[in-house]
Amino acid sequence: MTNSKKMIPRRQFLKMGGSAAIATAIGARGSASVDTKIVSAKIHPAIGVARIGNSPSGYFIGPEVTEPPLTQAGQSRDAAGALKRQVARFRVYGYNAAGEVVRELTADEAKIEWTVHVANKKAAWYQFLAALDLPEAGSMAAARRNPDVKGQDRKSLIIDPGPRAITGQNISGAQYRFDSGMFGSTSVSLGELRTDSRGRLLFFGGLGKAGSPGRTLVFDEHNLDSFNNASGWWDDTSDGPVKAKVTLQGRELEVEPAWVIVAPPNYAPDLIGWRTAYELLTDAFMGSGMLKPPGQTSFSRDVLPILKRLASLQWVNKGLEKIHGRGSEMNFEDPKIIARLSDKREIELRKRINAFFRLEEGQGRVRELWPQMYGDAYGSFKDSDRENLHVPQLYKTHLERWVAGDYVDDWSLKIARKKKPYRRIEEVPLELQPQMLDKAALHFCLADAFHPGCELTWPIRHTSMYSSPFRIQHRVGPERDYGDRLTQDIVRQVDGPLYGQGPGDLTRWMAIPWHGDTVFCRSGYESELDPYLPTYWPARVPNQVLTEADYKTVMNAELPRETRKLAYDRREHWLRAFVQFGMADQILEMVRDISKVGVVEARPGIQNDPDFPEIFFVETLASQKPKKTNEAPTGAGPRSAPTLEDLQAQKAGFKDAAQLRAFRRARRLE
Repeated sequence: MTNSKKMIPRRQFLKMGGSAAIATAIGARGSASVDTKIVSAKIHPAIGVARIGNSPSGYFIGPEVTEPPLTQAGQSRDAAGALKRQVARFRVYGYNAAGEVVRELTADEAKIEWTVHVANKKAAWYQFLAALDLPEAGSMAAARRNPDVKGQDRKSLIIDPGPRAITGQNISGAQYRFDSGMFGSTSVSLGELRTDSRGRLLFFGGLGKAGSPGRTLVFDEHNLDSFNNASGWWDDTSDGPVKAKVTLQGRELEVEPAWVIVAPPNYAPDLIGWRTAYELLTDAFMGSGMLKPPGQTSFSRDVLPILKRLASLQWVNKGLEKIHGRGSEMNFEDPKIIARLSDKREIELRKRINAFFRLEEGQGRVRELWPQMYGDAYGSFKDSDRENLHVPQLYKTHLERWVAGDYVDDWSLKIARKKKPYRRIEEVPLELQPQMLDKAALHFCLADAFHPGCELTWPIRHTSMYSSPFRIQHRVGPERDYGDRLTQDIVRQVDGPLYGQGPGDLTRWMAIPWHGDTVFCRSGYESELDPYLPTYWPARVPNQVLTEADYKTVMNAELPRETRKLAYDRREHWLRAFVQFGMADQILEMVRDISKVGVVEARPGIQNDPDFPEIFFVETLASQKPKKTNEAPTGAGPRSAPTLEDLQAQKAGFKDAAQLRAFRRARRLE
């Protein structure tokens, strides 16, 4: 009898598209004879992502598939309301001589000794002023942070606890903590190692702490360069190499190492940025020839996410809710609208939608085009074509094919809709697990805008930093001193900072402390034009959210429908709990309590209702109740009646026009 899984007709394969076809092909391979001798191993994910949380004991494993179960209300916090840490879990996979996955290697059959070395080099690095690879940055020179600390004393600015090694199953303890690093004479913990029941590595990052032993200003309004570059400050983010020594049946295997980064919390864990870090790197690797360009375009896999993510961000930005919300013909989450978008007969509709995107050079200052998101140059260079995001090349390729009708309509054929998403890594076919782990870790990280960025910043788009796709190249030997000023010419040099990397080298480009960038990467900096758009990073740092009180109103069927619809449309500013007026004071509020702001999590909606969705994404707060946006801060005296300019600023989430002007000055917009 012929095994029906051994061959897939080409026409059927093209119709299936994506992972469905791959999984079927894998099923065929699984029935054939496969070389099961393991000759090498790799750690996956290639870049693991841990996230800070201020809960001393609460944690969860970071995403290992691209569509994990939704985060339910309260899941992101412990019983006291503190934020749980996101833990990066690493696994080892064995490969045969042909480079095919044989199986995951665990402590059940192999001895695995993990070694991790993380550090924080932010205070000893250079100021972030702008992405140094932008054309406009050709004459820019970034000074050192903490320039008054000279020579060998600058080593005191590096928090480096050294490497830690761990082996075995269910292992933890004080000896695996990265708690011996120092910032001057201040001890700073960068996290710890543990293992799970199979001997896989669990990496825990920091607790969201930051400080200044000398009590220096976190932002000096008289020195705009101090924004994101606070002198005398440290935080507990970090990054570094992850290695493993694996002994299998008496043989030591060659193991490809990985990397771990520690990022700020994810305040909207189920929402995906318009472009993910994984897609940015895929685009970069294709541009350098390390990966092949896509041979064909699938509507559901390649086109729909470009559209759908704009609509899903309505839960964290009111401007996007107005454009893509319920009842809008631009609601790309509506199955009826999706069906039209996938239909090859809808030629004019595809052309009309495509015309909304920022596709051409010279359109960077046309703010109405999509995506309505700030670009790398916003706040650094005026009149730049990179003030707003352009559609990247990979997206442009898929959109061009879509408009031309050159795509696989797997939605209309119900292929994409019938396939159930993988909710756990164990559900993924073995041969696809390493790739899924690599992708999932970066799928929930942002690609844009790099000013400086949310998890990582502009150097990651340079493929010189990678030994192979998604795998950071490790530096051999010490890094040279680049001098007092870092320029574009220096970073382009072959022995410059965009090649081999060491502990702390990826996160050193980020804001210090990170809390300031999170507080001030908002939307509505030109509130007189639009209070909500463009925006920066709403998928990780929300702008406006649906509150729990309004959600309860919507769900109360005894209330008039108009009352419920008004509650649904009302979105409160995410940072309304921060009552201080000054920029430095608001940063310090975030430093004191990173769990004070809400986390946007999934809640049940209403089935088959024309006005309300089946799933809501609602702000979950800790125990405190935030104040209204226009409420005076504690200790403030009487305030005069707000002017029209004040009201515009308040609509955008600022306390008044004076605060907005201060924020704009800090962003070099005035």
